Amino acid sequence: MMLQIEMGGELRQIELTQGEDGQYHASIDGEPELSVSAEMLRPGVLSLHIDGKSYRCVLEESPEGTVLHMGGKRLPYRLDDPRSLKSRRSRHGGAEGPKPVSAPMPGRVVRLLANVGDMVEAHQGIVVIEAMKMQNELKSPKAGKVVQLRVEAGETVAAGDVLAVIE
Repeated sequence: MMLQIEMGGELRQIELTQGEDGQYHASIDGEPELSVSAEMLRPGVLSLHIDGKSYRCVLEESPEGTVLHMGGKRLPYRLDDPRSLKSRRSRHGGAEGPKPVSAPMPGRVVRLLANVGDMVEAHQGIVVIEAMKMQNELKSPKAGKVVQLRVEAGETVAAGDVLAVIE
């Protein structure tokens, strides 16, 4: 699972994987993995175990958004799952008009799965990008014609860059 977290004004990419032992392993911005587990003690209060150390975290809603209190620090944060944002947009966006295929995270284009002029089905792969050693196939939001491919294999892209347009 790939998440974006904005903490203290800084945007970070977090990759979570669950091991066979049930523990989660987190990689932050491609840095080495941490062993992470969490337990909800009561609503808004978490017990976090990160690489053998325990932390008590309190979540608080404030006028500036959600604030995390941890280790004596007060950290405003926002957590997004880029895939859920994409699916929410596509559910509400309808099938009319041109639709972009955007990068959900920064990465490198590994290969193109369609060419300009190709007819594609909804959810057919268009571009494969690699981020933090994981390859992600970006799919067409609708059936239609590929009218633009704005990237080439080997190119580096930023989160939110439009990689292709389907009409």
